[in-house]
Amino acid sequence: KNVLLPRIEELCYNGATTCQFAWPGPNPAGFARLWQMPQPRPEGRYTMKEPKAMAYVNMYGVLATLENLCSLDETAGEILAGLKKPVGLCFQVKDGPCCTFHFTRDGCRMTEGEAGCTCKMRFSSPEKFNALIEENKPGLPAKNPVQLLSFLLGPFTQLTNRLTALLRPREEDLKDRAFFEKSTILTMYTIAGAISALANTDSISQISAGYTVDGTVSLGIRGVAQVTISVKDHHFTTQKVPAEHPRAIMEFASVDLAHGLFTGQVSTIHEMCQGNIYLRGMISMVDNINRILDRVSTYLS
Repeated sequence: KNVLLPRIEELCYNGATTCQFAWPGPNPAGFARLWQMPQPRPEGRYTMKEPKAMAYVNMYGVLATLENLCSLDETAGEILAGLKKPVGLCFQVKDGPCCTFHFTRDGCRMTEGEAGCTCKMRFSSPEKFNALIEENKPGLPAKNPVQLLSFLLGPFTQLTNRLTALLRPREEDLKDRAFFEKSTILTMYTIAGAISALANTDSISQISAGYTVDGTVSLGIRGVAQVTISVKDHHFTTQKVPAEHPRAIMEFASVDLAHGLFTGQVSTIHEMCQGNIYLRGMISMVDNINRILDRVSTYLS
């Protein structure tokens, strides 16, 4: 029930009409051999990438990684060192997320809402906010436009360009071991934030979220970086700290393995059989997160 039914519902969302299952013995009570599915969803009602969900991925997945960039990367630190005073940059999206990024010479911290912002940019829709990330199209200045434009066109652009270089690296850059490790770790943080963003807002991911029990899941790279995904009443929250009492654990043995998994260069099943992916606890939680990861790859591709 907890594994098969969510997959069947997910197939329905993707437009399947029938699904054939081969049982090892007599069919389990209550199941027919041929599961008849509803007709495909109406054209235009759903899209592969839903704009609102994409806005949350961009905010809580991509831009939230600026926190980690500023703490891990020397180049980002040099950019922040040039700040004359702290800046609180708020992005407010109608029918979407609202977060403030607090920049100081010591780093970056993201908070929900507009409290503490010194400048603000407003977007009339999730699509408009997504255009900032994908096409560098700004929104409307809503507070302190002089500081907003100065910071946005200067330090903020430099930081996001550096983040892009690490999250979408060139092959020659990955030959540098330090760059390779930094890129992989930041990618993990981005993915972790995107998992919760999609679990809460993407119609397909919400199917898996609806079958996820309460508790915390520890995700990470052994001895390198850990994140916690908390679930309460099917609402997901990502915290970039180790879990204290995780109900489930999924841990990669090395940075190299994590990079291979993130880029699709290695087989998850093979690495699990080799013991390089450590799983423990409530495995159904990990299974549901893995299904959401399929959607993460779609949104971040």
